[in-house]
Amino acid sequence: MTQQTGYGGPIVTGEAVAVELRPAGVGSRGVALIIDFIVQFLLAVLLLWLIANLPSSLDVAGVEALGLVVFVAIVLGYPVGFETLWRGRTPGKAVMGLRVLRDDGGPVRFRHVFVRGLVGVVVDRPGLSFGLLALIPMLMTARSKRLGDLAAGTVVVQDRVPSRVAPPPEIPPQLAVWAGALDLSRVTDDLAGQIRQFLTRAPQLAPWKREEMGSRLFQEVVAVTASPPAEVPPGVYLATVLAERRRREIERLQGTQPVMAPPSAPAGPTPSSPPADPAPPATPGPFAPPT
Repeated sequence: MTQQTGYGGPIVTGEAVAVELRPAGVGSRGVALIIDFIVQFLLAVLLLWLIANLPSSLDVAGVEALGLVVFVAIVLGYPVGFETLWRGRTPGKAVMGLRVLRDDGGPVRFRHVFVRGLVGVVVDRPGLSFGLLALIPMLMTARSKRLGDLAAGTVVVQDRVPSRVAPPPEIPPQLAVWAGALDLSRVTDDLAGQIRQFLTRAPQLAPWKREEMGSRLFQEVVAVTASPPAEVPPGVYLATVLAERRRREIERLQGTQPVMAPPSAPAGPTPSSPPADPAPPATPGPFAPPT
């Protein structure tokens, strides 16, 4: 089950994750279209050359029929075939890092690309409207949709987007002393991983899902650590616990944590060992010299 909040809004999937797709601009789509047109032109020249070199037994009607098949295969079969088999990409889109997706962010299927391609051939492409019916909707819609996209329920997005690694959480200065006194011995690696995953995905979650997951994690962490100071939001509390745990782990690995020395004995006189028993006097034996 998916839900869409309008052409320009985020897409909320069945997992309550709001996916903000980055639509492809008119410029990148225009360059991709030019690349595809060059490939189509070369394919058309090759196929027409092959038809021209067929045996002369074909009559004029046969040649015209083959020419029509080539035209349909190049103009309609090229985008439909590539986008169906290549998961929403044509050679031009692949070069420009573009992809066709459904409005809900899922991969397109044959029915989507067929409707999209058919409207593109009949209405969008130069000829009937000289491309204006494709350009005007792209400039007027939030996701740069042409009529084929509107009819098929698809959107062209940027497939190659630089990944952004979220920086690790930091301890707020006002919570540094409080965080340093926390007992984190019961914060397991699994619980820390859940906190990290939640903080990373929180901006993409729907508000109600973010509130639900944050409250659950907040209760779990409070149960094994301590309640935060007053008026500290759950998200800040979770980030502080995770940052303090990370700081202690780094110090442990670097060997900078102070090592507690065993308690030493109190200063004082060292008890001396008991004196050795005096040696017994020698008993004169039978061969002792006379005294």
